[in-house]
Amino acid sequence: MDTKLGLNGIGHVALKVADIGRSLEFYRDRLGFAELMRLDNDDGSLWLVYLRITDTQFLELFPGGQGGRAPGSEMTAINHFCLESDDLDATAARLRQAGIKLTVEPKMGLDGNRQCWIEDPDGNRIEFMQMSPNGMQAEAIRRLRSV
Repeated sequence: MDTKLGLNGIGHVALKVADIGRSLEFYRDRLGFAELMRLDNDDGSLWLVYLRITDTQFLELFPGGQGGRAPGSEMTAINHFCLESDDLDATAARLRQAGIKLTVEPKMGLDGNRQCWIEDPDGNRIEFMQMSPNGMQAEAIRRLRSV
């Protein structure tokens, strides 16, 4: 990643979850994110669980979330996070096989990339996207690099 700050990418996304067991069943057992480690508070209670998305991208789950659901898409908050897929149709099929309901079936997004969507047990929205070589992001990167 070529930034003025010398950044390489997004290291992790951290979610406060209402039920850590339910969230681990979803992210670890159904989506297949390996549990890497747990960190405890000084009193021995669980502080967070660290899950692997890729070797350089992680998901942190913090127990003790308050409220029934994540804020709706119209609220000021993180709207969603996106996971990139090499084969969106295969990803969607694996999600269905894992018993995960797609909230948006695979389709072409306005940016020219294919996408599908799910929600986690707390209502956090997750996009799966297959980048297209002709998508708006790829074209913008080519323009940026040609300057």
